[in-house]
Amino acid sequence: MTSIYQRTMGKEFEKLHPKIQERFGFSSADGVASIGTGVMERVWRGKFYTLPFLLLGSWRSIMFPASGQNVPFQLENYAYRDSFGRETVTWIRKFQFPNKVRRFDATMIYSEQRNRIVDYLGTHQHLAVDIHPTVAENGGIKLRSGAQRFYEGPVGFNFPMLFSGYADVCEWYDDIVDRFRIRVIVSNSRWGKLFGYTGAFTAELRPTK
Repeated sequence: MTSIYQRTMGKEFEKLHPKIQERFGFSSADGVASIGTGVMERVWRGKFYTLPFLLLGSWRSIMFPASGQNVPFQLENYAYRDSFGRETVTWIRKFQFPNKVRRFDATMIYSEQRNRIVDYLGTHQHLAVDIHPTVAENGGIKLRSGAQRFYEGPVGFNFPMLFSGYADVCEWYDDIVDRFRIRVIVSNSRWGKLFGYTGAFTAELRPTK
């Protein structure tokens, strides 16, 4: 069984750095999880008028208004089959600020209907976002968010991007320091940059069975 990233990218997946292929190449059939620890050199937020976006996001563990430098970071990726039989990967991110742990959670699935990865954001997974993975020039993987949909019980609608943001993520492997590096920028076409972070971490595959 291939991972959701392999399935989406096809032959392009083989152009990724071997360490990136390893981190993004496992599925529920492999019985492993990727556990990472490191430091985000910078966690930042946008201008004062972006605070409503970030406060709303922190309520559902999507984004948060905290910022800082050299913030300890943990990342947990688990692959499993959800209750609908879909291949699924969790993204549990924890940022250890001096007075509080902030989280940025997501659950990615491969959607047969949409023929792509869909990311369900936050603790309640009400916001579904299309994800487009590509190969970066440095052998890393780029994840670009697209159309967004909001679900609450039987109600579902296309979420207006005026009140949300597009995410640009690039994760790559730095052979010089023997670390994974990551850069995340969440921005809004009208309000500008909302939130982001840059840093480095180590990760290992650990058995889950």
